[in-house]
Amino acid sequence: MIGFLIALLSGALMSVQGVFNTQVTKASSIWTASAFVQFTALLVCLGAWLTTDRSSLTAALRVEPKYMLLGGAIGAFITYTVIKSMDMLGPAKAVMLIVTAQLAVAYLIELLGIFGVEKQPWDWRKALGMGIAIVGIVIFKWN
Repeated sequence: MIGFLIALLSGALMSVQGVFNTQVTKASSIWTASAFVQFTALLVCLGAWLTTDRSSLTAALRVEPKYMLLGGAIGAFITYTVIKSMDMLGPAKAVMLIVTAQLAVAYLIELLGIFGVEKQPWDWRKALGMGIAIVGIVIFKWN
C-alpha cells in the first residue's frame, strides 16, 4: 500500500514540477530552466545524503553495465521534454501522453526483460489496460 501511495505522490509531484518548470522557462530559457532544476535537485540530494545516508558517493561508479550511469543525462532530457510538451499541449494533455508513454515503454521493458529487469510473460489484461489508456487519450483529445 505504501508503494501505491508513493507512486501517486510521484505522479502528482511530476505534474506540479512540470508546471513550475514551464513557468521558469518563460522567464529565462529552456536550458537555463533545466540546468536550474537539475542543480537544485543535486543540492537536495546532497543535503539528504548528508543527513541520512553517508554511503560512499563513488559507490555508484561500480554499477555494471556502465550505461546505467546515464540516468542523470536522461533526466536532463526528461526535464526538457516535459517543459516543451506542457508548454505546447498544456499540463493535462502532456501528462496524459507522458504517463501513457511511460506505461507502454515500462511494459515493453518487462516483456523483453531488458536492462536487467526480470522478463515477464505476455498478459492480455495488461495489454487491454494499455489499449484503454490509448482510447482514453483519443477521447480526451476529441473535445
